[in-house]
Amino acid sequence: MTLSQALLLFGSAAVAGAINSVAGGGTLVSFPTLVWMGVPENIANATNTLAMAPGSTGSAIGYRREVAGAPRKYLLLLIPSLIGSIVGGILLYITPQKMFAVLVPYLIIFATTLFMLQDQVRRWLRTEDSAEKEATTGWLIGASCYQFGVAVYGGYFGAGIGILMLAALGMLGMRDIHQMNGLKNVFGTLTNGAAAVFFIFVGMIHWPAAILMSIGAIVGGYGGAGLARRMGQTAIRRLVVLIGFAMAISLFFKR
Repeated sequence: MTLSQALLLFGSAAVAGAINSVAGGGTLVSFPTLVWMGVPENIANATNTLAMAPGSTGSAIGYRREVAGAPRKYLLLLIPSLIGSIVGGILLYITPQKMFAVLVPYLIIFATTLFMLQDQVRRWLRTEDSAEKEATTGWLIGASCYQFGVAVYGGYFGAGIGILMLAALGMLGMRDIHQMNGLKNVFGTLTNGAAAVFFIFVGMIHWPAAILMSIGAIVGGYGGAGLARRMGQTAIRRLVVLIGFAMAISLFFKR
C-alpha cells in the first residue's frame, strides 16, 4: 500500500464516519473506495464491515437510555439479527468473487435508493396513529422473519439496513423515533459485529486497510461530526446519494 493509497483509505473512512454520525450511509463512500483501489469486492465488503463496526458500536452506546426504556419484547429481534448476519456472511463467503463483483453495482444502487427514500419512510412512521400498538405474537413472529431477512442482507452487504430495521419497528407499533433509532443501532451493531467476527474467522479481512479505516472512521465520527452538522442533514444526504449513484455507475464502467 502506497502512502497516497493509505491517505485515500483513511480519508474515505473519516468521511464515512462523519456521515454516519449525522445521516448514515457512510458505507456508500468507504466500500467503493476499497474496490477502486483494487481490493476484491468480497474482501472489500468484509473489510469495510469490520472497519465501520466501532462507529456503530458508539452509536448504540449513545442511545443506551432510549434502549433501556424500550419494551423488552423488542429485544427478541436480537436472535434473528445474530442468526441472519451469520447466514449472510456465509453466503458472501461462498459467492464466487466474479459473481459478487457483478452484483456490487446493483447492490449499491439498491442501498442508495433506499437511503434516498428514508425521509419518506420516517415521515410515514411518524404520521401514523401515535398510539403504541400491542405487538402480538403474530406480529413478533412476522417481524422476526423480516428482521432475519434484513440481517442476511446486512451480513452479505449491509448498506441501508438501518432504514429497513426502522420499518420493522414501525410495523410493530413503535412511534418513539429515538427508541427506534436506539434499537436499530443495537440490532445493527450485533448484525455487523457477528458478520465481522465470521469474516475474521474465515480470513476475509484485508488487515492493513481494516486497521487504517477503523482509525479513520473513529476520527471522522468524532472530529468530523461538527462540520457535518454545520452542513446539515439535507446537504449530507444529497451528497451521499450523489456519491452512491456515481460510485455505482463508475463500477459498471470499471467492469
